[in-house]
Amino acid sequence: MKALKFALLGAAASLAMGGSALAQEDAAVDVSFNIGVASDYVFRGVSQTDEGVQVFGGADVTSGMLYAGVWASNVDFLDSTDAEVDFYAGVRPTAGPFTLDFGAIYYAYIDEPSGADYNYWELKAAASVPVGQATLGAALFYSPDFTGAAADEGLYYEVNGAMPLSDKATLSAAIGRQEVEFDGLGDFDYTTWNVGLGYAITDKVGLDIRYWDTQEEPFGDISEERIVASLKLTL
Repeated sequence: MKALKFALLGAAASLAMGGSALAQEDAAVDVSFNIGVASDYVFRGVSQTDEGVQVFGGADVTSGMLYAGVWASNVDFLDSTDAEVDFYAGVRPTAGPFTLDFGAIYYAYIDEPSGADYNYWELKAAASVPVGQATLGAALFYSPDFTGAAADEGLYYEVNGAMPLSDKATLSAAIGRQEVEFDGLGDFDYTTWNVGLGYAITDKVGLDIRYWDTQEEPFGDISEERIVASLKLTL
C-alpha cells in the first residue's frame, strides 16, 4: 500500500499544479451551501448515528477544475463523540471522455474520547465516463493511518453507476470493499453495496431513498441491511 500512497500523492500533485494554470484562465469562484436530514447516517455500509436520525450541512467552493469544502454531521458512537467535520479539496480534470477527481479528505471528530484516535485523512482518486445515457465510475480512497487507535493503513475502492430515468429521477448504485490493516492484529475487510433512487423535487431540493447492505454484517446491527431516506437543500 505504501507504493500506492506515493503514486496517488504524485498524481494529485502534478494535476493540481496543472490545474492552477488553467484556473487562472477561468478565475470565477462559485460558492454553494447545503443542509439536510436523513433517517440514518450510513458510511460505507455502517451506521454512524447508531441507526438514529442524521442532520448535516456543508459549504463548497469551486473555481474551474479546483474545489474545496467542509461538511459536518452529528454522529453517535456510543461514547462522548458528538459530531464529524470533514475538510476536503482537490482537482477535477478531464481526459477525453473521462472526468477525473484527485483530492484529499480530513475527517475530524468532535469530543472524541481520550486515546480513541478517530481523526484521519484519505487520498482520493476517481474517474467517471458517460456510457449512453448512463455514467459509470470507479473510486479509490487510501489512508496511511485509518480511524481508530489500533488501525494502520486503510483502503476503500468501489465501482458505481447512475442512470437518469426522467428529467427528475436518477437510479444509482455502487459496490465497494473496505480493507483495514491493524497494527499487530491482522486485516479487517468487508464488502458493501447500495442502490437508490434520487428525485429532484425542485432545482434546489432533492430526495434520496437508498438500500444499503454489507457482507456478513461486520459491525453487527449497525451494518445490517437498511433503507435510508434523505432530504437535501442546496443553495
